[in-house]
Amino acid sequence: MGKHLKIIDTHAHLWLWQDTVVDGQHNYQLPDGRAMFFGQEVQMLPPFLTGNQNSAETLLANMNYAQVAAAVITQEFIDGLQNDYLEYVGRRWNGRFFTFGMCEYRQPGFLTDAQYLIRRGFKGIKIPAARLISPHVTAIGEGMAHAGSVDRIWLNTPEFMQLFHLMEDNGMILGIELADGDTQVGEMEEIVQECPDLKVVIGHFGMVTRKGWMEQIRLARHRNVYIDSGGITWLFNEEYYPFPSAVKAIREAADEVGIEKLMWGSDYPRTITAITYKQSYDWILKTDMLTDAEKEAFLGGNACRLFGFKDLPELPYVKNMSE
Repeated sequence: MGKHLKIIDTHAHLWLWQDTVVDGQHNYQLPDGRAMFFGQEVQMLPPFLTGNQNSAETLLANMNYAQVAAAVITQEFIDGLQNDYLEYVGRRWNGRFFTFGMCEYRQPGFLTDAQYLIRRGFKGIKIPAARLISPHVTAIGEGMAHAGSVDRIWLNTPEFMQLFHLMEDNGMILGIELADGDTQVGEMEEIVQECPDLKVVIGHFGMVTRKGWMEQIRLARHRNVYIDSGGITWLFNEEYYPFPSAVKAIREAADEVGIEKLMWGSDYPRTITAITYKQSYDWILKTDMLTDAEKEAFLGGNACRLFGFKDLPELPYVKNMSE
């Protein structure tokens, strides 16, 4: 690989505090990087982050060490709304971070919140769409459907469609994670056809280890739809490093929609409880199933064009003490 390779992480998370309710369950942080997560105590952060703050400064230290030039910071309901902190991060480290804003889509009226996010300077809005299909969704009004005990908020409701048109008109990027398989693919087809100039990034590589994952990947046949691989090492965690089946999935997806539609993402920090930050991408560099040009596109070139990163820093390799 060339020395000028620019690596960009398109799927990372930041927060200073976790305390939220999702699907009727209280999720909150515990000491030593642990958290109560849907009734189970889990290691949410690496244990050396004893202050429980998943800060931009710590991620930047990891990025500089692993030679990652920039990162896209997304959001999820399980961490709570992080708009205030991410607005600060995006302004403080402009050029290293692209940050997504997020609304409370489980209640009507989120379009007003989205308009406020735009005024605050956010250039992307995130929707954790998979969590809009749940036995405990609390939203009411138009757009709800009931299938047995499962409530569902549809992505093609009038308020959502107004949101997508608003984002399209403002040149924003939609980050979205879909329920397994093709559950929400039909809705997304309608959205991208209605808003052809809206740039869309589908996360978690279409939930690649779940049945029907390729249906999500095929959405990237549309001109402005892209796929990030955030969480792919988690999805193939049982196989573990260097994730040969993940490489095969990337190869399969590239053959289906083109490598130019695929981007690397780490899902930091949750994934680095099992591997290091550098290990979350270096298995791509080591594989012989992708060409050097494909690796450069997947690891940073595609993301640089989509998210508009400019003047990225040169990050020299620093020798480990143990080498």
